[in-house]
Amino acid sequence: MAAQRRTHPRPESRAAPRAAPRVEPRADPFADLPDGAFRLGFVTGATPDKWADAYRRRTRRELELVPVAEDDQESGVRDGSLDMALMRLPIDRTGLHCIPLYEERPVVVTSTEHVVTAVDEVSTAELADEQLVLPERSGWRPDVDQLAWPPMSEHDAILTAATGVGVAIVPMAVARLFGSRDVAYRPVTDLPGTTVGLCWLIDNDDPRVQVFIGVVRGRSRNSSRD
Repeated sequence: MAAQRRTHPRPESRAAPRAAPRVEPRADPFADLPDGAFRLGFVTGATPDKWADAYRRRTRRELELVPVAEDDQESGVRDGSLDMALMRLPIDRTGLHCIPLYEERPVVVTSTEHVVTAVDEVSTAELADEQLVLPERSGWRPDVDQLAWPPMSEHDAILTAATGVGVAIVPMAVARLFGSRDVAYRPVTDLPGTTVGLCWLIDNDDPRVQVFIGVVRGRSRNSSRD
């Protein structure tokens, strides 16, 4: 019987490995931004931190946060000492761009011994006999004689309300900022809220302005600035 011929499998041919495609480094879209600090003002009670942090991470540029009182919130933008500012509206928009961002709820601030602390919220009717230590921004006034309180800041008004001699109506963010164990606050149901907006000069052509607008509006890092 003839011996069977043994066959060996032919080795499979292997294709030469393809060279990895060359990846060009992505250009930094913010390389042309001016050096130096970008100055962002923010009115008392506004919360710019999340946007400021995102701007710094995205651009690797300096951003300086500058607190401003509500009475002075426009002046820094108009005189050029601030590039942009978070302002409490309404404002005089002459020469300014403004993007409304979020709403604030009004609250009445009182001492911890005040009767309103027994409820979760109040109406203006329930505050009709109270002395306001700070003018209320919407123009509402109780139908009683008001004492001639000297002008004071929101912080001073809250400290005064803590003594029990009157009450203050302010945005909730301000009440939280200056709150202490001596004061309480409750939402006022029938007063209009306030709006915080991002504002800047119409004539300000600094490219960092458009970058910060993009951050606030949630644009991606590489999206157009226009």
